[in-house]
Amino acid sequence: MKISYKTYLNDRLKQVDFHGQLTFPLYIQVTYDRKPIYFKSYYFELFSKPRYLLIVPGVGRKAPTLDEIIERENEVINFIIDKYKDNFTIELFKSAYSYYSKDLCDLMEKGFIEYLHTYFWDEGNPAIGDVLLQGCKNVIPFEVVRDFKRVFTKPLYEKLVANSLYYAPPYLPIYAFMKETKRWPMLILTVMEFDRPDKKEAFLEYSKKYYPDRPAEELLERALKYIDLK
Repeated sequence: MKISYKTYLNDRLKQVDFHGQLTFPLYIQVTYDRKPIYFKSYYFELFSKPRYLLIVPGVGRKAPTLDEIIERENEVINFIIDKYKDNFTIELFKSAYSYYSKDLCDLMEKGFIEYLHTYFWDEGNPAIGDVLLQGCKNVIPFEVVRDFKRVFTKPLYEKLVANSLYYAPPYLPIYAFMKETKRWPMLILTVMEFDRPDKKEAFLEYSKKYYPDRPAEELLERALKYIDLK
């Protein structure tokens, strides 16, 4: 039976703000056995978050484009259709889409922000912790920590990173690993990508090199448990 899909701007809904521009939300239609389903684009929701808008002083604003988002959707949808072509059902597709499309960095971000909040409270700097708790909703936490390296003393920075490998999701090594091969604005590492054995092996090697204070196998296992990958 034929499987088809399309992405489209759902003009039956109200327009929404997409980094300063009004647009109809992006939706997806998947049709199987002449029965269509319609659902909201995960990547449209993800890349609509404020942290994906860059405002560079003296330069201006830069944001992801709808074409870039649609390209991501096409990639994961084609992957799922090919993976389950022999036993495809609409229900299976919906479950697989919800699983494979997810961005690992986004999944771990909330727990990492909470770690930063707690860390600075414990260090006697509660105002900084509160600023990070609120501000990291609009700024990528990894980039905040990268700036810390330039402004903090070396012992303070190293303590923050080392403690995160114990008390936070392995967000820092996952995000750093992702940035080795990705460019803005598509700074994501999907479950679809990370589920490949070669990608997991590459993460192990990266962790051993750049995060030697914790066993790489432990970081991988914690990542897999966090996203329920077995």
